[in-house]
Amino acid sequence: MSSRAALLLLLRQSPLILFVAVLAIFAGLSDRFLEPRNLINIVIQSSSITIAAIGMTFVLLTAGVDLSVGSVMFLSVAVAGKLLISGHPLWLALLAAIGIGALVGFINGMMIARWKLIAFIATLGTLFVVRGLGLWLTKTRAMNLPDRVTELGASSWLGIPMPVWFMLTIAIASHAFLTRTVWGRHIYAIGDDLQAARKAGVRVERLLLLVYVVCGVCAAISGWVALTQTGAVSPSFGQQREFSAIAAAVLGGTSLFGGRGNVFPGAIFGAVMFQTVENGLVIVNADPYLYPLILSAIIFLAVLLDTTQSQLVRRWNRRPIRAAQ
Repeated sequence: MSSRAALLLLLRQSPLILFVAVLAIFAGLSDRFLEPRNLINIVIQSSSITIAAIGMTFVLLTAGVDLSVGSVMFLSVAVAGKLLISGHPLWLALLAAIGIGALVGFINGMMIARWKLIAFIATLGTLFVVRGLGLWLTKTRAMNLPDRVTELGASSWLGIPMPVWFMLTIAIASHAFLTRTVWGRHIYAIGDDLQAARKAGVRVERLLLLVYVVCGVCAAISGWVALTQTGAVSPSFGQQREFSAIAAAVLGGTSLFGGRGNVFPGAIFGAVMFQTVENGLVIVNADPYLYPLILSAIIFLAVLLDTTQSQLVRRWNRRPIRAAQ
């Protein structure tokens, strides 16, 4: 194996190396960290952010971004909470939440695909508008929901907790879509080279609209899963969760430059690692003020490795131009 291939392989396996390093560090600092009960808790607690990271992966694959994820989580569960307090069934509240997510995703997709707005600006605008709607709907007051909501979150089927079932369902469907369908391959093509994909006949606008709808739906389901674990909707619900979703996707190997990444193991792996770091810091009783610093350092390292890999690939694939004779 050449030195180039070895270096590229090392960079591609950097998420796994980071994860092993995190496990080794926290296992060395606390004997309780690797206990089966704690590891199960990590998986359950990471289910919500995993679903949001899966939706974000769709967007990042097209070299886009969605900053409205946290606000969509808030508005969707606010609507669902209102329905639940009014006595409506759980399934209706879930469908309403999904509808809100799909609607906001459609609006984002229209602004980006049809009106040619920059994704960062478009979704930054919906971040504030959607959260404002949520605050108006809840009157900035917390809503405590019926016990049947948390009972759903605490229940299990075939020995697997319901939040994990939600996560697995979304992950399997998304992985199959991206790897087994023509549309999935076209999404990768858009992120790899937008103009080349358009010249090849790919319906770029339609697929961009699709990925933002998927991201909105995943954000709504992510909010629902978090709601079944907390049982309450506070004015700060979902705040800054878009950054957690982006971080989880990047930690799992999804490129910020588009065209590279996956749901399994990528987004799942990154979300679990993100939650593992938070859990480990609690287990070792670290200073709470250090939490954002340590998480930021890990995210920065992941982004640095991704940028290095992208630059090396472009440099090695660049064809030298010969001087005219």
